[in-house]
Amino acid sequence: EAKGSGSVTIIHYGAADSEATIRKGLAIGADDAVRIDGEPTDAYSVAVQVAAYASDKGFDLIMAGKETISYNGSMVGAMIAELMNLPFVSLVTKLDIAGTSATAEHDVDGGTEVVECSLPLVISANKGMAEARIPNMRGIMAARTKPLSVVAPINQEALTSITSFEL
Repeated sequence: EAKGSGSVTIIHYGAADSEATIRKGLAIGADDAVRIDGEPTDAYSVAVQVAAYASDKGFDLIMAGKETISYNGSMVGAMIAELMNLPFVSLVTKLDIAGTSATAEHDVDGGTEVVECSLPLVISANKGMAEARIPNMRGIMAARTKPLSVVAPINQEALTSITSFEL
C-alpha cells in the first residue's frame, strides 16, 4: 500500500472449508486469491503446491508465515525458495522495497541483521513486521466479489506421515 501499485494474491493449499479464512485475507486488502484444492500432508506438500502454482506467475515477493497451526516448523518459506531457486530471508521483522531490490531486517543472537537482496524474493514474516488488521464492513463486503479461483493440485509423493499424535 505504501508503494501505491502492485497487487497481492493469496495462495492457499487446502480444502473448501478454508475459504472463509481466505475471504478474511481478501477483506483486509488482498486483491485476489487462489485455493489449491487438496489436503496438505506436511510442510513439504504445501511448499511444492505453492511453488508449482507460483513458478510461472512472475511474483516479485512471496511471503510465508513464521509458523502454522498444522505444520509448526517454520519450513514452508525456505522450501518454496529452494524449489523456485530464489533467495530466502527468514523471520523478517522489517522489509523495504526499492525498485528491484529489497532490504530485510531480522533478529539474530545479540542484534539485528540487515540483508539486501534482489527481487524476486521469498521471506517468512515474524512478529513485528506488520500490524494486525481487523476487517471492516466495507472490506468484508468487497471481499465477496474479489476473485477466488480454485485450481487442482499437482501430483506429488508424501515424504512424511504422521504415526501418532498426543496431547
